[in-house]
Amino acid sequence: MDDLRLRPQPVEHRRGCRVSASPVSRALRLLRRHLALVLVLLVTLVAVPGAGVRDAPVSLVKLRSTGAVDHPRDVVWILFLGSDARPGQSVTRSRADAIQLTGVNLRTGAATVIGVPRDSYVDIPGHGREKINASMYFGGPQLMGRSVGNLVGVQPNYVMTAGFDGFRRMVDGIGGVTVDSRFSFSDPVRPQGYHVGPNKLTGFQAEIFARIRKAFPRGDFDRSANQQDVLRGILRQVRLHVDEPGFMERGVLSVVRNLDTDLRPAELFRLAQAAATIDPARMRGCVVLGGVGYAGAASVVFPDVARARRIGDDVRRDATLDHGC
Repeated sequence: MDDLRLRPQPVEHRRGCRVSASPVSRALRLLRRHLALVLVLLVTLVAVPGAGVRDAPVSLVKLRSTGAVDHPRDVVWILFLGSDARPGQSVTRSRADAIQLTGVNLRTGAATVIGVPRDSYVDIPGHGREKINASMYFGGPQLMGRSVGNLVGVQPNYVMTAGFDGFRRMVDGIGGVTVDSRFSFSDPVRPQGYHVGPNKLTGFQAEIFARIRKAFPRGDFDRSANQQDVLRGILRQVRLHVDEPGFMERGVLSVVRNLDTDLRPAELFRLAQAAATIDPARMRGCVVLGGVGYAGAASVVFPDVARARRIGDDVRRDATLDHGC
């Protein structure tokens, strides 16, 4: 892949003048990013296992039409799920541990992430009222997408599901991730603990950061916000190193080697464009809040549906949060 590592040519300097190479450098960087996106297609064609491979640690599927209003062509909605599948279990038929509905505006680079606590007690189509994370156990990513879409009022175009192992591999594949923590807390897997401010994490440590909740005052709500911080950190890492020779290639290979998808190459290309478009500085996050109580003997979250729908109405058309959470 060395032929993809484009480098700007030397620029001659005249005495007394500074000749800026920035226009050429920017053009070459832009070209290289597009070549890396093309690489997504090429590698996908030869390396991605066929749809239905149960052992793939990462799954990406297109949500079948549910009769919802079409999204604008320059907006893509992706539901990111973290599966709690254990070794030997199907990643896409276990319960969801992380639920983040993400909208990307391909024109502006803005993005909005809506976190849904996994214990949210909602109507699951065909299964009555249950915790929303049971949707994937009952009907896989398709049903999970419908349940989240019904709650927020925004139907995702795609659902991406990662198991623990798949998530760790992807994070390690980009060299780890720096996450800004709002709390200080301890954990046995990280002797130095987690402190307020930036923390450089491995894939395993990032997984723990995204899953822990008992250390935080708002429990599941703070955990959902932490998951958004991890996602933001991943995007920052990609943007920071996108022009580093070999970085995009390693990241792409790390994803596709672990990916099971039913998408066609053209759709994968569009999603790659969406990922490359996101500006982490313009990424906003909300968590669907609610009350904590019991349904029978089970501890659940009763989501504020009106608030969730208000957020959905705000961001549906342009993936831009205009009125806050």
